[in-house]
Amino acid sequence: MMTRNTITRSKRFFYSLASALIFLALSLPLYAGQETNKLEIQFVVVGDQPLITPAQGNLNLGVSPKNISFRFGLDKPDSHSFLRLRCQLEGFENTWQAGDGFMFLAIRFFNTNGDQIDQENFPVWGDSAGWDGSLQSSPLTHRRETLIVPANAARAWVVISSAGPPPTVGIYVVANLVMMETTNNSVPKILAESPFDHATAADENVFPDWERDGTHMSMAKVVRIGQEPSIKAFAIEDEDPEAHAEWHNAKEIAPAVHPGNRLVVEWNEMYSIGEAKLNSAFYPNLPAGNYRFHVMGIDLMGKPDGEEASLNVFVLQPLWKRPWFWIVSMLLVLVAMFGIFRYVVWQRMQREMLHLRNQRAMEGERLRIARDIHDDLGARVTQISMISASTLQDSTLSTKTREELTQIKQMSRDLISALYETVWTVNPEYDDLDALGNYLCQMVNQLCKQTPFRCRLQVAELPKQIQVSSQIRHNIAMAVKEAVNNAVKHSQGSEIVLQLRLEDSMLKITVQDNGCGFQLEGCDPGHGLKNIKRRLEDIGGSCLIESNRPGGTSVHLNLLIRPDLAQASKTAEKA
Repeated sequence: MMTRNTITRSKRFFYSLASALIFLALSLPLYAGQETNKLEIQFVVVGDQPLITPAQGNLNLGVSPKNISFRFGLDKPDSHSFLRLRCQLEGFENTWQAGDGFMFLAIRFFNTNGDQIDQENFPVWGDSAGWDGSLQSSPLTHRRETLIVPANAARAWVVISSAGPPPTVGIYVVANLVMMETTNNSVPKILAESPFDHATAADENVFPDWERDGTHMSMAKVVRIGQEPSIKAFAIEDEDPEAHAEWHNAKEIAPAVHPGNRLVVEWNEMYSIGEAKLNSAFYPNLPAGNYRFHVMGIDLMGKPDGEEASLNVFVLQPLWKRPWFWIVSMLLVLVAMFGIFRYVVWQRMQREMLHLRNQRAMEGERLRIARDIHDDLGARVTQISMISASTLQDSTLSTKTREELTQIKQMSRDLISALYETVWTVNPEYDDLDALGNYLCQMVNQLCKQTPFRCRLQVAELPKQIQVSSQIRHNIAMAVKEAVNNAVKHSQGSEIVLQLRLEDSMLKITVQDNGCGFQLEGCDPGHGLKNIKRRLEDIGGSCLIESNRPGGTSVHLNLLIRPDLAQASKTAEKA
């Protein structure tokens, strides 16, 4: 039987073995990762500024980048080397870049001495249409080229070569080749053709008219393409970036050609060609957008070999193309316009307030002057009138003295009336339409009392809130007074009618008599009527005179009143 110690030692052994196995299992991926030779995008250059590729695989190139270069390769190029690399910037291009390597089919011309005098190349690069990495399923592409035989040419070769740039690698297959010579009216003559198209079973591997050439001739091969049935074709399988291979006609039996004739060359081809030392991709500029740069390792046939790397690339829109920029700009413009509008309104209000303050100060000064005239000059003139009146009661006065005192008394009364008119004109308390109407009624009534004329007043109710300046009041009062005096002096009538009304902001005043009238045409209006018209024109109004003989005369005074002055007056009072 096993003892307790034996069981304990056995458990410890198994625990130790399990721990060792777990440590080894965890360590293997670490060492394997250290030995892995990974393909990576090493850095990106924008202009002259290198950008380190971030670990998370996202790179912002900024706004409108120029001269962008992606650099890529193996992290340890000495441990493994790809035959080919290809790259693509998804979102910007639809095809893969495989470098600048190319192969070609050429027609090479020689003179009678065997010297080469000319060569016409028909290059191919990248992948042929429909290439899928297989010679059996990839389709052939047909080509036909026409050229003129140059002067001094005696013979011609058909050359299939990989002698492009030194790093060129890949596969180039040419089938069903035929070269024909023709003139304008002649039937085409076949000079050379693919040896596989007419080979018999006995000699299908024999083609003495063709030979291999180049620095690595073994890369020139014969391959089978297609299926059911497959056919033979010339191929260059170039896997050596430092060498090239080619197929061409045998020099000794190269077909003869004639200068000036046309050569027609037709063939079918398929290919996958790239550059062995491809390590960068260049883009002059990139529009705004989101892209993904992808690089992949491929074999001779253009098939992926499992190694690849990618990088997400972002190019930002310029500020003026971003939606939020236009939204913010429109908001700023609206704010600026609102600010300018507020500033203009504020400036206008300041000017209005200054004008109203000045107007209020002027009205205060006018009120002071009116009070001084009324209280000082009025009192003095009244005192003169009273003294002259009391002195006239003295019975001892001579006749001459009494006449002079009577004249002084009358002049004093006239002066008191003139002072009243002046005080009314200057006093700002009467700067409204209602006060103007009251004054005109009193004035006309007073003028008619001193004459045999009857006075009729037809005055509509006038609003107090509509302000009228002292200048307007003075000119209207003087014009009405002149019209009444003219009627009293010249009309020979018995009645004067004053009409006063406000219609659609138009103040209409009419002074009408029932006198003899006069003939307007050919009549000198005199200074009185001219003064009336001039006074109305000075304040922006108009005067119309109508007269019928007999039938009396009507003087129409019209003035546009601004109701907004009432609000301005209220604002001034608040200020």
